[in-house]
Amino acid sequence: MRAVANDEKSEFDALAFFCLLPSLLYVLCMFVYPFLYGVYLSLQPQKVGGFSLANYLTFFSDPYQYGTIWITFSLAIPTTIVVLLLALWLAYGMRRGIFMERTVTTILIMPISLGVILLSEGILGFYGSQGWFNQVLLGLGLIKEPFILTHNYAGVMLALFMQQFPFCFLMLLGYISGIDPSLERSARMLGATPSIVFRRVMLPLIASNLLESIHLLSNAVSALAAQCLAGAEPNVTRLSEALARNPILVTALNPVIGYERAAAIAKRAYAEGRPVFEVALEMSGLGADELRRLLDPAALTRGGLHGGGGQS
Repeated sequence: MRAVANDEKSEFDALAFFCLLPSLLYVLCMFVYPFLYGVYLSLQPQKVGGFSLANYLTFFSDPYQYGTIWITFSLAIPTTIVVLLLALWLAYGMRRGIFMERTVTTILIMPISLGVILLSEGILGFYGSQGWFNQVLLGLGLIKEPFILTHNYAGVMLALFMQQFPFCFLMLLGYISGIDPSLERSARMLGATPSIVFRRVMLPLIASNLLESIHLLSNAVSALAAQCLAGAEPNVTRLSEALARNPILVTALNPVIGYERAAAIAKRAYAEGRPVFEVALEMSGLGADELRRLLDPAALTRGGLHGGGGQS
């Protein structure tokens, strides 16, 4: 009997290995190999023969690059913690319903429907130095100088929070509301305090659902990639038309004609639904060839200033 059991276990291990083999190969080819190849290239600088840490030493000794790492983490970590804790607190408190639940939920998730541009404009209009927030505080005499809450660290944190909070809140609210209430009642009947119920019952279930959602999202992304690789082609004409009307193109004109004139061109192009090039040709005073050079999207993706001296 013991020999039979060992044979069955061996056959099961072999079957499990062969079932996992395609996934392992996929991970090795799509993630492990590119990562290791990138490390290999980073250890072979162009101007140094053989393996060297020159690239890493240059990167970490450059104050600008070193500063970008600190800025990235100083923005990402606090924002993530604040969003997660606040969303978890609100979702947990609303799991069994509250007064005017639909209204409160609509207000909390409203930034999703606004889009990045309207959200940014709202932040500038409300929290700017001339915004409602500062004007109310100044009017009440609570402050003498307006708070600087935009175009700085606080402004970026605020924008990131408003973009990420609705998604995190909706996801957690759905998961927590779907947990069987009898589990909480059973724990309380056995003498568990509210804090123990949260830590020992609710939190593990929430974590499990979050991991499941990540798995489902990865499957959806892989399905989308498979469809694109199967032959889906972008509509180049529509993409080109949308890009030509994108007001962001006028940023290339700022060094040449000044911020105010460039902003006026962007506003008119957006209001009339016309390409930025056409409106700029009418309002900027620049020639067609110069505008084509300045407004070339491919050139803009390479960075740098493509214009000359600015005008006011």
